[in-house]
Amino acid sequence: MKFKHFILFFSIALFSLSCQKKAPIDRPNIIVIFTDDQGYSDVGVYGAKGFETPHIDTLAKDGIQFTNFYVPATVCTPSRAALLTGQYPKRLGLHKGVISPYSKHGLEPEAFTLAEMLKEQGYSTSIIGKWHLGHESKYLPNNQGFDSYYGVPYSNDMDGYYYKHNDFQSPPLPFYRDTNLIAEGVNQDLLTQMFTSEAIAQIKMKEEGSPFFMYLAHCMPHVPLHASETFKGKSELGLYGDVIMELDWSVGEVVKALKAEGIYDNTLIIFTSDNGPHKGSALPLRGQKAETWEGGQRVPGIISWPNKIPKAIVSDQVVSTLDIFPTLAHISGATIMDSLQLDGLNINEYLENPMSKIAARPFYYYGRNGDLEAIRLGKWKLHIKKYIGWNTGESGKFSVALYNLETDISETLNLVAQYPDVVTSLQKNLLDFDKSID
Repeated sequence: MKFKHFILFFSIALFSLSCQKKAPIDRPNIIVIFTDDQGYSDVGVYGAKGFETPHIDTLAKDGIQFTNFYVPATVCTPSRAALLTGQYPKRLGLHKGVISPYSKHGLEPEAFTLAEMLKEQGYSTSIIGKWHLGHESKYLPNNQGFDSYYGVPYSNDMDGYYYKHNDFQSPPLPFYRDTNLIAEGVNQDLLTQMFTSEAIAQIKMKEEGSPFFMYLAHCMPHVPLHASETFKGKSELGLYGDVIMELDWSVGEVVKALKAEGIYDNTLIIFTSDNGPHKGSALPLRGQKAETWEGGQRVPGIISWPNKIPKAIVSDQVVSTLDIFPTLAHISGATIMDSLQLDGLNINEYLENPMSKIAARPFYYYGRNGDLEAIRLGKWKLHIKKYIGWNTGESGKFSVALYNLETDISETLNLVAQYPDVVTSLQKNLLDFDKSID
């Protein structure tokens, strides 16, 4: 009898030890670094000029650099909603413009966020930086699955801004620790450093054996541009370059902290931007922030995880932030509810084996005013309307335009006349999709 008890105890102990050994590999720490208005070519490995980004470049060499990485919105609020839910912002009612300090709406608590999903899988969850999904108490991050929140509720240009159209004076930029307002109108020169210091502190205080999810959402390089004294005057490009170099420093500090704790190899890092540039560059892409040309929604996209993802891969596969939710659900072991209408794909198989291919699927471009303006499927991109961002020298209504993005990345040669069947097929797909979530 005693021998049987010993065998049972020994078996349970072995199982427990095997789980402890297996967990750090199968359940990585996850860090999403989300910059604000950083353009496609505002990173060294994407062709930056006038400044250097050695730490982000190294991150790319430690994983996969995507050259067709998209966000499903051209401005802040809808892009962040999509990242955290895996859904097109129209499904959430957040597809029109951005939330302002006078706004009363936000991402509804009923929405199922990335933080909630990972928390259910045993992850500690935190957001550091910019939220911009509602600043009233019920919309704050602590009600959306985040254990901790350190940052600002909306964009840095809303700091004490006066809105003439409705005679609203916004307060000095609020700064929160969880649900507590701890400061107002902080020195924005220090924001990048403050967020970086908080990220490092959280990494050092991590609970051993328990994975964490950190959403590091920088305010920069959204205007007004701010850099600390350490970085002012450091680049050839001026203040914009200084700001990007400080963001690059931040990435380096985060990686350094992970390595010091011995957890870098088992940390999955995603680096990207919420939309195209306002002050920066998207060349050779056409367009910028708030526009549905490629420059408004194709952004830098880097994913690394040394334990699993091969190094130094440059990929032309079409990927978007919509894919992050289902991919992290798979990696963390979560089960996706059938009722959850995710718009992305689980790309984990591709991340581990970049010699494979990601299934072709449509990608939809919603404009700043909430209208669906364009669709990409494979090499083809069709534009049917434009709210903003076209100036061809022609007056009047925008004309339907078709581009082959494999041969014309800058969207310069309209092929509508040559491929009428492609136009018809894509237009039907676009209209049917938009109607399905109307």
